[in-house]
Amino acid sequence: MKEHLEITDAARKRARDFIDKEKQFQLGFLPTEQSNPITATLEEDFKRSTLAGVQCLQRGDRQMPITMRHVFASFEFAKLVDSMVATLTAPVPRSPFPVPRIIFSGCGATGRLSILLESMWRDFFYRRAAELTDEERALADRSASIMTGGDFALIRSVEFFEDFAEGGRRQAAALNVGEGDTFVAITEGGETSSVLGSLKYAAEHGARCFLVFNNPADLLCKHLDRCREAIDNPRVTVIDLYCGSMSVAGSTRMQATSSEQVLCSCALEAALCRVLPRFANETASDYTLAFETLLAGLESPEGRAGLVKAIEFEKGVYEVGGRITYLADKCMLDLFTDNTERAPTFMIPPIRSSREKGLAQSWAFVKNPLHSTEECWSEMMRRHPRCLDFTADDARSLGMPQAFIDNPPAVKYSDLVTYMIGNEPAPERIDGFSRAAAVVLRVPGETADFVEAADRLAAAWPEKTEFRFDFPITDSPLEIWKHLAVKLAFNCLSTGTMTAMGRVAGNWMSWVSMSNKKLIDRNIRLVAELGRVGYETAAETVFAAQEWIASQDWTQKDEPSPVQVALGNIMAKL
Repeated sequence: MKEHLEITDAARKRARDFIDKEKQFQLGFLPTEQSNPITATLEEDFKRSTLAGVQCLQRGDRQMPITMRHVFASFEFAKLVDSMVATLTAPVPRSPFPVPRIIFSGCGATGRLSILLESMWRDFFYRRAAELTDEERALADRSASIMTGGDFALIRSVEFFEDFAEGGRRQAAALNVGEGDTFVAITEGGETSSVLGSLKYAAEHGARCFLVFNNPADLLCKHLDRCREAIDNPRVTVIDLYCGSMSVAGSTRMQATSSEQVLCSCALEAALCRVLPRFANETASDYTLAFETLLAGLESPEGRAGLVKAIEFEKGVYEVGGRITYLADKCMLDLFTDNTERAPTFMIPPIRSSREKGLAQSWAFVKNPLHSTEECWSEMMRRHPRCLDFTADDARSLGMPQAFIDNPPAVKYSDLVTYMIGNEPAPERIDGFSRAAAVVLRVPGETADFVEAADRLAAAWPEKTEFRFDFPITDSPLEIWKHLAVKLAFNCLSTGTMTAMGRVAGNWMSWVSMSNKKLIDRNIRLVAELGRVGYETAAETVFAAQEWIASQDWTQKDEPSPVQVALGNIMAKL
């Protein structure tokens, strides 16, 4: 690790420009970006024992039901369900106008949540098709989603897209959002520019609009112009799910996105059961109680034992440079969400395309033993992926950095299918590693065909094990609690593994990428906090660290975090 960085004039200029010109992305005042006192001992707890660490992480999840009970009883939640029902029962317009749809829009973790919500909706009509009329089956097309950067971003974070409101507007326009639609914009902290851009377009074009976030609304309005404009818009209904800081500071994939998943999936299921009332006896009469029951299952001796075993297994594989490949069918989308988010959160190699030869493989990956890669993408989403054809002209018109104009990100469908998530052989996940393991995800409802196919595919790996849920999971029409069980378990598993491996300091992410302006600010604040220096000094050191990292060859090596390089430099001077 570089201990004596040169703080170049270029690094100083970048620091000064960021401090002076990007105040709308300096977010240290937001609770979601701050340390949570409930989990302040996270690092030390994992040093004591994996079980103590799991218990600490789960304390953060217990903040959510308190908020959710109030929200489920609110006028705003009832209005959201009513709007969804109105959309589902609206008559089909004449061509070329689209049918009214329930549209979810998000970025990063909430973009993946938006895709998941649409797929949960569509999957109901696929699984229960024999019980439905032709007219009822057509309701499958009454939901859609917008992921900032297109569906490609499900598997690989697309740098800087979230910083541009106009990009969100264009994606909403491409989906022809308008009158009759229920538009639900989901942003963890409430400030994501691309999501707010899509919301503004939807409001201007007559959709019934809702904004879901997880920070105090008055705080957002006070500090951020873009948030104030959205929250004060009379055409937008605000649903504030603020439930405190995250278990790991800034890791909004945890409680923020989890509470948003609870809210949106329960609203969607409530609307479904009002439109198709014969399924109402399958849904929970008290959503908060159902959520608390799930949390209790994860906290049970059996639930915690499974998490401890999985964390210690993953840690053991990664510590010797090994790789893990999950095999899944149901809830594969949920696993991809976790796997993709590990890379920017903990600075580990991203999921790799088959085109990327010679680069370090992602520590974890997911494959489906039942389908080929191309089939799998459509099976997983229950539709054809919606990817962008993003050009240099698009990057230029959005005002993106010159590097993106010179080399636009490859995010087309033809790029997506080079990620081999199907049942093809995967020697790149096995050969040359001291340990290579296949882990079969077992969730309720898996078929015998899946079990047999997983056994066949897993036979190629030197090690094989299973991850299963050894406690009851409540069923429901949209399988809400199954999806939440996977999300909460893998939030804990991946965060716990990284904490046990030293990538969390206290309850701060000490390895984090700089792939957008929000993460640049987070890097700077983290160095300032842990290095006990001012924001400007931290900014200069972080940009100098980024320069040094970019100058090195990381082929077949794990690239370090700018935070680690910057902190090493600061500590060396003490």
